[in-house]
Amino acid sequence: MLFSMTGFGRATAELDGLAATVELRSVNNRFCEVVVRGPRDLSRWETDITNLIKKRFARGRITAQIQIDHPASTGSNVSINPAVAKRYTRLLKDLRKAAGINDRPKLEHLLNLPGVIVTEDDSGSSDDVWRVVQAALAAAIDGLEEMRGREGDALGRELEQRVSEIERQVAIVEDRAPVRVDEARQRLRDRLAEVLSDERINQDRLELELVLIADKLEITEELVRLRSHISQFREALTSKKPTGRKLNFLYQEMNREVNTVGSKANDADVTRSVVTMKEALEKIREQVENVE
Repeated sequence: MLFSMTGFGRATAELDGLAATVELRSVNNRFCEVVVRGPRDLSRWETDITNLIKKRFARGRITAQIQIDHPASTGSNVSINPAVAKRYTRLLKDLRKAAGINDRPKLEHLLNLPGVIVTEDDSGSSDDVWRVVQAALAAAIDGLEEMRGREGDALGRELEQRVSEIERQVAIVEDRAPVRVDEARQRLRDRLAEVLSDERINQDRLELELVLIADKLEITEELVRLRSHISQFREALTSKKPTGRKLNFLYQEMNREVNTVGSKANDADVTRSVVTMKEALEKIREQVENVE
């Protein structure tokens, strides 16, 4: 089964009024690259989030957008830290004496110093936040995988159609290949007969030239390799493992063999089949780039 590298997954999880929403967007990439975007306090779990995503996907650039919604009835507890305020007061008095300043420390000065005002968020423990994020992330991953699977099925059907067209053209070329060699031999004999009398034709030399022509036009090996690549390509289409790189390699090998056949064609029918195969291979190249 093929999986596409493009897809989208979204899910929300809740716990006692605390909610987390995760959106996953995936696009093509040579490797698996994960980008996490969300509230600053999620940074402590960024590595865990990345690892959970990479466990399920082998390739693609996946962006995880995470939103946390806290219960409306809760908020932040604000308090004063008296010990810190007293220490700041003594330090400010010492600084005033050292600098020779008569002004005394004022309340607004103390309130602006770090640690004097303490804010505690009672909107949920960090464990609760991570729990709802994990639940939403797992569901979003399932959704993304499902969409990538549907896209992969469509890609698989398209690739099977293209490779079947190549296989059909290979059969046409195989039928035509021996005929065109015989025709090339006969054309050479006819041209020589037009300019030379039979007595002046060196039969040994003629046979040598005919052998050389046949060798130059021989494409059996290329067609055998091409059929082997087609068979391996079909096997990769049904593999349960990520096969995007393998399919891309096999496409390049098929393209190489088709180019060689084209260079040896010397025949209008074979050339037409080569052009058709090249068109199918170009479509395969475009689609293989989307396969995980």
